[in-house]
Amino acid sequence: MNPIATVVAHARLQLLDLFRSPGYVVPTVGFPALFFALFALPFARTSATAANLLALSYIAFAVIGVTLYQFGVGIAAERGRPWERYLRTLPVTTAQRFAARILCAMVFGILAAAVVAIVARLFTPVDLTALQWLTALVYVLAGGIPFVLMGITIGYWVSARAAVPLATACNLVLAYAGGLRMPPQLLPHALQAVSPYLPTRAFGDLLWSIAGYGDAAHGIAVLFFYGAVFAGIASLGYRRDERVRYA
Repeated sequence: MNPIATVVAHARLQLLDLFRSPGYVVPTVGFPALFFALFALPFARTSATAANLLALSYIAFAVIGVTLYQFGVGIAAERGRPWERYLRTLPVTTAQRFAARILCAMVFGILAAAVVAIVARLFTPVDLTALQWLTALVYVLAGGIPFVLMGITIGYWVSARAAVPLATACNLVLAYAGGLRMPPQLLPHALQAVSPYLPTRAFGDLLWSIAGYGDAAHGIAVLFFYGAVFAGIASLGYRRDERVRYA
């Protein structure tokens, strides 16, 4: 089978399985918008600039939460299932399986980000143009990949029981330290020195650049670095898990 067709087939099966569970889909897609409404909406209403930056920050937060937490924990839970054993027997490469997971994760990430954008558009003075929203979509697709790979790394290196608290801690700590929950300049001085080198800050910089803030070039470089690192570690974890379970 064509490699691209194989990736699409695997992603399609994963999406069908997930969309059959409304109890999974609704909170996964809706919770980031709920957090935006609870914690950011009062501040986003003060000005168009605040609305733009907060909407973009919570779009990043939505994508990171979905890709890192949901899919990382999901992989850890799936590793011991019979279906996973069956998938290991198929003629598919590690890269193809990872690509399918990235594709599936980004579908949910875009849906969660879209709900945040809709809430911001309806209830705040956000004034991003159609071209800026399109640019945000492209940045979400590119910038979300390192976080999917981070989630895959957690999924293959950590047990299902440990994956939940670890992914949650990574999500919350990195979002805070990266300046997605408050302006980076308000972070403690020690964190301000570290923040520019974190993947969450890089993702924020990439999206904030749409509104005239943040360094897009720096964000791309940092995200590319983390993407390469987590791709390597995730691949090692996949092969390690294969040796342990199927040797």
